Order: sequence, then C-alpha cells, then structure tokens
Amino acid sequence: MTDKYAVIGNPIAHSKSPLIHKMFAEQTGQDIGYEAIEAPLDGFAATVERLRKEGHKGCNVTVPFKFEAFKIATQPTERAQVAQAVNTLKFDGDTILGDNTDGAGLVRDIEHNLGVQLRHKRVLLIGAGGAAYGAALPILQIGARLALMNRTREKADQFAIYLGKLGHVVDIYDFPNEADRKQFDLIINATSSGLSDEMPPLPTDIFAQGALAYDMMYGRETPFLKFARKQGAAVVADGLGMLVEQAAEAFFIWRGVRPDTAPVLARLREAA
Repeated sequence: MTDKYAVIGNPIAHSKSPLIHKMFAEQTGQDIGYEAIEAPLDGFAATVERLRKEGHKGCNVTVPFKFEAFKIATQPTERAQVAQAVNTLKFDGDTILGDNTDGAGLVRDIEHNLGVQLRHKRVLLIGAGGAAYGAALPILQIGARLALMNRTREKADQFAIYLGKLGHVVDIYDFPNEADRKQFDLIINATSSGLSDEMPPLPTDIFAQGALAYDMMYGRETPFLKFARKQGAAVVADGLGMLVEQAAEAFFIWRGVRPDTAPVLARLREAA
C-alpha cells in the first residue's frame, strides 16, 4: 500500500516539495504519495488530525505553521526544542514526532554542495526569527564561531541568552558600532528582507577573503546577494540547496533511506 505524506502551508501552491519528494521516491524505490495541502490560517491542528485519521505517515510544515507544529508534537527532537519550531512531523500511533531539519539542511548544503567547511569559521547569522533559531544549533554543533545580528538588538540579545542557556557562547554583531566591526567567513541572511527587496544594514568591508554569502531565500536575486557580489564575496548562494537538503533529511526520518540530492538539485536549477 502506498504510504501518504503531505506538506502543509498557507499559501502552498508554489511549493516544490511534492516534486522533490516524488524524485526522491523514484530514486530510492519508495512507494509513497505526497501532496501539497493549504490549511486555513486557524485550522492547522485540525488539518494534521484529519491527515492522521486518513492514514498519513507524516508531513512537512512550512510558513506560517512551524511554531504551531512544535506545540502539537508529542515527541520533539533536540533540534525542534532549540528552534521552538517544527518542519517535519512523523506519525506513529498516538505519537507525533516533531523535528526541525532546516539547520541540518543548511549545513549540508554549505559543506557538501558548496564545499565550504564550517569548523572554526566565523559565521554571522542575520535574523532572530524561526529560520535563524532553526539554523543556530547545527552551525554551533559543527564547530563554527557564531555571531548574531538583528535589526532589533533586543531580539538578538534574547537569542544569545537562549543559546547561552543551552551551553553555547555566541557574539552579538551590532553594526554600525565601529568597535564591533569584524569580518566573517560566512554570512547567512535568515530574514525575509528579500521578499520586500530590502537590504540588511551591513558595512562594505564585512566579507573576509574567500567568504561565502548565503541567503535562505531562493528563486530571486535578493539585495543581499547583489550586495555580496559587489563586495567581492567568493561564493554567493541562495537557499534552493537548503530546501532540497532539509527535504532529504525529512525523507530519511520517514523512510530510513537517504536520497542522493545532487541530481534533484540539478534538475531544479535547470527548471529555474
């Protein structure tokens, strides 16, 4: 019998997840069905319950329901607990496993696909929302030195305190304070600034030699990526690889099989 999965969001019509998981299933010989479901903004929990009753084995969760998904997970992983957000649910009887594969997908894309090793690297993470929280733990676990930056300093401070309680030491980058000027090997834009064509407030000399600029957004040349190219970042990347890699991590959680992401990412790049 075909096992059923889905991705839940609002809106959801643009999602590439059904195509990605279809390619994963074909590649690995897994018999699954996967659909995109738009849940009402006030109906996420009810949608999940309906899917469970219909026999679905799990689902991916995207904007704006990741925080709600964390709340309904009866068995959250460490990654989910740190992020306080869930993008992958696995159903097993009365148990709802909740995981966050975003950070793992980000790290794998950077290290495996882009060939940039993160251990001991100076990393600046811009943002203090769900995307940033999801990315922080895997970046720290790989051995990078992490600094945080956010338009609202208070939120950056709260983020740093939160990570400190988990035993991790991070810095706050408070541009335009001259005393805080540093250069970074990797700068990650985890904000939605690209949606409104806004540019995070960064100085022109922030990229170290050989630096990587990474925007979690994909499908467009954001102001951040344009800025990085102009300022001489050695590698500039969008978040499409992260999308594919986090999906592969979810597929592994569900099926116990890890797909080869390279041909899937190449096909999506060709179609873009």
